Amino acid sequence: MPFEHMFSPIKIAQVVVQNRVVHVPTDISSANADGSVNERVIRYHEEIAKGGCGLIIVGATSPDRETGRPTVTCLSADADYFIPGLHHLATAMQRHGAKCAVQIQHPGRQAAYPRKGLISCSDMVTDVPGSAGHEVIYAGAEAKGKDIRGMDIEEVYDLIEKFAEAAWRIQQAGFDMVELHGAHGYMIAQFLSPYTNKRNDRFGGPLKNRMRFVLEIISRIKYKCGPSFPIGVRYSGEEWMPGSRTLDESIEIAKELEKAGVAFLDISAGIFEAAGPTMDPMYYEEGWNTYTAEAIKKAVKIPVITSHTLRTPEYCDKIIAEGKTDMVGLSRQMIADPYWANKAKAGKVKEIRKCISCLIGCWKESLYIKREMRCAVNPAIGDERFLDLKPASTKMKVAVVGGGIAGMEAARIATLRGHQVTLFEKEDELGGILRTCCMVPPKSKMKWYMDWIREQIKALKVEVRLNTVASLDELRKFDVVLCGTGAKTVVPDISGAEKAIKFEDVLRCAKKNCEYWPKERIVKAVKIGQKVLVWGNHYAATDTTEALALRGKEVIYVTEDKEVAPNIEPIHREVMMMRFNGGNGQGLEEKAFKYPVEIRLNTTVVEIKDGEVVLMNDVFEKETIAIDTVVLAKTEPNTELYDSLLAAGLNVVNMGDSNLVRNVRGAMTDGANAGLMIDGDVFMNANNALSRALPYDVKLQMK
Repeated sequence: MPFEHMFSPIKIAQVVVQNRVVHVPTDISSANADGSVNERVIRYHEEIAKGGCGLIIVGATSPDRETGRPTVTCLSADADYFIPGLHHLATAMQRHGAKCAVQIQHPGRQAAYPRKGLISCSDMVTDVPGSAGHEVIYAGAEAKGKDIRGMDIEEVYDLIEKFAEAAWRIQQAGFDMVELHGAHGYMIAQFLSPYTNKRNDRFGGPLKNRMRFVLEIISRIKYKCGPSFPIGVRYSGEEWMPGSRTLDESIEIAKELEKAGVAFLDISAGIFEAAGPTMDPMYYEEGWNTYTAEAIKKAVKIPVITSHTLRTPEYCDKIIAEGKTDMVGLSRQMIADPYWANKAKAGKVKEIRKCISCLIGCWKESLYIKREMRCAVNPAIGDERFLDLKPASTKMKVAVVGGGIAGMEAARIATLRGHQVTLFEKEDELGGILRTCCMVPPKSKMKWYMDWIREQIKALKVEVRLNTVASLDELRKFDVVLCGTGAKTVVPDISGAEKAIKFEDVLRCAKKNCEYWPKERIVKAVKIGQKVLVWGNHYAATDTTEALALRGKEVIYVTEDKEVAPNIEPIHREVMMMRFNGGNGQGLEEKAFKYPVEIRLNTTVVEIKDGEVVLMNDVFEKETIAIDTVVLAKTEPNTELYDSLLAAGLNVVNMGDSNLVRNVRGAMTDGANAGLMIDGDVFMNANNALSRALPYDVKLQMK
């Protein structure tokens, strides 16, 4: 059997888990407004159980909605009337052989709701912009931080009791165990960490006192649920801020928790002041946090779970075999592919859709802005239409123009539904803008998605025409055209613009050992000097800057905006700015660039000359600086083909960057929706959008 160590059973207290794969707690923020279980919550977790996960820990469940919810639609367990819904959730997982737990989490200072009047271990003013409980800042307003009130002794004991009551309800609902969230700067972590805990009573000061809060919770749970009901604790091995907890103290915490009767330890990383290691974006390598679990495992006899950027079955099985962990915890990977465990056990590793650590669907465009969770590479997350995918009632001839993210996803979904799809791509390989990720090493995880979807296109036997520009006459032969022609680089109307080069030429992949690289392809390298000006302010500009800085170039980043890349994912932006400023994210040891990036805000380029450029700031002051190369990195939708097809009266959808320049999730979602839309009753509505499924009487009227 492949990965025999990972697929061997393990006991947690008296509970036998059939394999070592754990869905570590994930707040999907998809419950009802009152915190009760709904079908979306059940469906998400049941799919993971179907997918063969051994232990599923349901994330972020509040023991007290009134004082703290980590997201606005998290689960709650602070009233008895939640028990029936929680029971339905437990049985949905257990009927597929999975064991299951609920994580109890009070966010304290990091509550997304309520916005004001938050409680914590100590008085403080917080500024944690990476957290879902960040301060709400309206357009044009200034950040002032959130005022947090320290609890008095009576309130502390009242909250301890609420944790225990929530655990009792979880037991009554039929869950196999419970977990306490003591990581990432949430309430238990706030008590545990000297960084946040400034109390001078029995709950503050030395480690013994800082542990009193969680130990009292454990004691009360055992009193209410009995000594045999397994309790786990999730906490950060290292918090990565000066004056915060380090691994040495985390080892001592593990020993004390084991003495208190805790059944398992779930080792995470970080505190939200250090958002990088807490959320580990693309910059962090697979398993970078495994060393903390390994050190803690040596100090205890109870099972230890490690997590953070675990993606491949080979790595996961290896660290179990080497004794570095007892179980492997996957969170975002299970969002990207709930069937990871089944595919791994069956040896279908190439079929696994890996999480690319982009934090867009599961964070930036969902929990972070108070929405339900989504995924940038899996359209079925939060949209059950794709879980219930059905063949089209009428098979149609579909042309997809553009082999980028949107085009490939549209072709995949449309082919799965039985349509006859032809994919036109003007270049000599599929991938679109994703192909540039090879030249930006921190972003190379995106190649996982590119390779996966190209394999799916191949397996589905989609007709692909490379090196082909589809003509209007050719496209008239199809029932529907899905247009994904991407973005184009803006060439400004200034003197000397012809002297600049485009960002895509800088990032054009030059790796010749790629299986998708046609042998006859010749890459024409562009000449780039030592001192480079990059002009733009979205992914094209930031990726180009990183690629050049990693090559040892001296980069000047110019944007008319008042801040760098405000629309990219905030955790990536935080780590990126540390790198731009000459450092690196916490937990990333090496210095990123030889030269820090020079940033010019509120500035534009007014003229490009040989060896120099003329800049102008927002008060119309001009400056001439020496530059070897200027790179244009502003992009806009390329709508030329779409506009012509629309004018010709074809059934056409505009999707991806040719619709709106966004990110991976925007393009993927456009493509998936387009592929799902097509059926025999499609029509162009008055918004020039492809639509379908009009009421029967309206269909007759419209004929």
